[in-house]
Amino acid sequence: MASLLLPSPSSSSTSPPSSLSSTLFSRSSLNHRCLRANAPRSRICLRNVVKCSLSEPLNGKPCVPILNDGSLSKFLASKRLESAVHRSNNRLKIFSGTANPSLSQEIAWYMGLDLGRIKIKRFADGEIYVQLQESVRGCDVYLVQPTCPPANENLMELLIMIDACRRASAKNITAVIPYFGYARADRKTQGRESIAAKLVANLITEAGADRVLACDLHSGQSMGYFDIPVDHVYCQPVILDYLASKTICSNDLVVVSPDVGGVARARAFAKKLSDAPLAIVDKRRYGHNLAEVMNLIGDVKGKVAVMVDDMIDTAGTIAKGAALLHDEGAREVYACSTHAVFSPPAVERLSSGLFQEVIITNTIPVMEKNYFPQLTVLSVANLLGETIWRVHDDCSVSSIFQ
Repeated sequence: MASLLLPSPSSSSTSPPSSLSSTLFSRSSLNHRCLRANAPRSRICLRNVVKCSLSEPLNGKPCVPILNDGSLSKFLASKRLESAVHRSNNRLKIFSGTANPSLSQEIAWYMGLDLGRIKIKRFADGEIYVQLQESVRGCDVYLVQPTCPPANENLMELLIMIDACRRASAKNITAVIPYFGYARADRKTQGRESIAAKLVANLITEAGADRVLACDLHSGQSMGYFDIPVDHVYCQPVILDYLASKTICSNDLVVVSPDVGGVARARAFAKKLSDAPLAIVDKRRYGHNLAEVMNLIGDVKGKVAVMVDDMIDTAGTIAKGAALLHDEGAREVYACSTHAVFSPPAVERLSSGLFQEVIITNTIPVMEKNYFPQLTVLSVANLLGETIWRVHDDCSVSSIFQ
């Protein structure tokens, strides 16, 4: 049988990225880590450009700048946080599943804690075994495990981790789910369909979770499927902070929703980008993971289009939308998304030259084979770490996004 013993995060320090400009964009000042391939810079005529500080590329692989204590933004460097980041709290435990251990380590580093010791085994028949390697009796436990592909295996692992903590007498168990799988199955669109999002919510609740912390759910009503508190973390500030470093002229911007269902998300994004104009791609879907662009609502001629969506799966919707934007005269097209599912043939579509840059976050780990020159990955570790501290300290979470 195969086994996995997750290590504690490394304490090595690295150089901070340069400060970001705040001249044109209204945004929450949240730090990020960017994963950037060796690609040419934007062709836009920019003023006072502040570039992301990158390390030297190794063997042609994307560069990885890391944040350290000196790179916390003004918002995160509050007096409360200065004491919180460096303090040790024996009653707060963070454990990582096998779905995204690197993100878990970043969260623990930001919080100044070590990851809890946990042993996860997989038997020859595929069964999962979980054993906590330290006491959690009376502790507030946070389990970091996105239910990304393979969704069923990672979901089952999360349920078993929750059960192990419950049987070990943890005081409170919070499931930190950066990416909530099955979120798209949140309603019945045809007869005799299941609502899998509600089923998964019931499984997590019955397993013993006391709270759920999730990032950018596909639809807001998914929070109502849980009978326990849900903290919904919006990752827009991380992407906005990165776009602000580019200082693209606000008069050249237009925010585009790739479908009608994402208009509310795109409108909120546009409002924070100096109240940029909004355009909508009208498409008709003929089957799962299949989309056909029909029409464009709005003007993009001569503008820099920023397409905003919550996830990129096969990239059919966003790629066809980008092709339409170019046909309508858009100068450049940027794609911004929180969750990079990247099911085939997503990488081929995204790297075909339609996009100047594809900006995602690390809620789902990106495999090395899926790197391409236009890809930029921003870390949500600081955002999740701050949210965990606020939940633990009984402080407001919504004030982070105001």
